[in-house]
Amino acid sequence: MRAPRPAWLDRVVENAAGHDLSPFSEFVPPNETERASAVLMLFGPRAASEGGGEDVVLTARSRDLRAHPGQVSFPGGRIDPGDAGPVDAALREAQEEVGVDPASVEVVGTLPALYMAPTGNAVTPVLAWWPEPGQVRVVDPAEVERVERVPVTELVDPGRRFTVVHPVGYRGAGFEAGGLFVWGFTALLLGTVLDLGGVAREWDASVERPIPEDVMSAWMRDD
Repeated sequence: MRAPRPAWLDRVVENAAGHDLSPFSEFVPPNETERASAVLMLFGPRAASEGGGEDVVLTARSRDLRAHPGQVSFPGGRIDPGDAGPVDAALREAQEEVGVDPASVEVVGTLPALYMAPTGNAVTPVLAWWPEPGQVRVVDPAEVERVERVPVTELVDPGRRFTVVHPVGYRGAGFEAGGLFVWGFTALLLGTVLDLGGVAREWDASVERPIPEDVMSAWMRDD
């Protein structure tokens, strides 16, 4: 049975146009970018036996990758010449990385592209609903070492949100959910989507957490 799309997902796209994007100011793409990519923010229903509500597909990137090894991210990648655009690229990458059938996905809309300066990459987030979720799995271990469907109830739990701090001065949003430590671009984007959808709960930004040693080691190797 196909689960109806929750209204809060539509509110994300509706509210994005008038949203204060100041937290993303450093991610505004320049007039010309070296690369264009897309990520799939894929939400789906959870069974009543699992507590109901929704979840989102997140991956842990392979630690052998040159860019952002070991970090939690959304399925996605470069927009290839054969892709019709960001939506096509995000769906193709999700199929190649974690086995999501593009035909089973309802695209809700896209959010403004965000620029990743270290890689010269403009990334378009594609928001989508998975009315009849299938199995997700690691299809390409060269890209992904782990995939999880993380409950939204965990993402909005104030006890699982904190400010990530790094000795070099980095500070940003963080989550611990689905057994994953989520920080950086992915955490910032997740937090904004939950805010735009009106499902986020107030949390204490004064609570600080360091980046775990295993995550740090991969990040420092990327740096």
